[in-house]
Amino acid sequence: MAATNRLACYSDPADHYSHRVRYVLAEKGVNVEIIDVDAAHCPIKLTEVNPYASVPTLVDRDLALYEPNVITEYLEERYPHPPLLPVYPVARANTRLLVHRVQRDWCSLVDKIADRRTADASRAQARKELRESLTGVSPIFSEKPFFMSDEISLVDCCLLPILWRLPKLGVELPRAAKPLLDYMEINFAREAFQVSLSAVERGMR
Repeated sequence: MAATNRLACYSDPADHYSHRVRYVLAEKGVNVEIIDVDAAHCPIKLTEVNPYASVPTLVDRDLALYEPNVITEYLEERYPHPPLLPVYPVARANTRLLVHRVQRDWCSLVDKIADRRTADASRAQARKELRESLTGVSPIFSEKPFFMSDEISLVDCCLLPILWRLPKLGVELPRAAKPLLDYMEINFAREAFQVSLSAVERGMR
């Protein structure tokens, strides 16, 4: 890390969890040093602050965080504007539950598809499940500009990075998913989303 008093994020430029954190940072306009990490060559400084040497890892002075949802919640509290969680407790809880559902239902499938150790048949099944699941919820996106919300939230910050990767994952959405495809087109054009993209991610589309 170049300076001890600067916020730094160790990030895999191809990983959707790292992208999630970078997107939250970009939406909030946080000045941060992004340190690209090659999984095969872990920096010594990363092992010094994170016992798992995993990414993403956020370092804020003496604090090191290394779980994506913990990092994004910390950023929400540390940099409250613009907000990515609703004000009221019930709405905040519902948003957190949606993040959990995105993680459990879709991120898990993305991870299975992306993992080259997964058997071809299992990867093909995961692609089918992901395509059908996303197509099934597509009508929801015709109701509000963001995922079940009038304002962008942490849910969108989890979802958009995996949607960006669909071509790379070999998942093509059908015309029946038009509301979701429209949501993708509009939000991929957001300035913050474009800022959040690594060079590797730009090559995915």
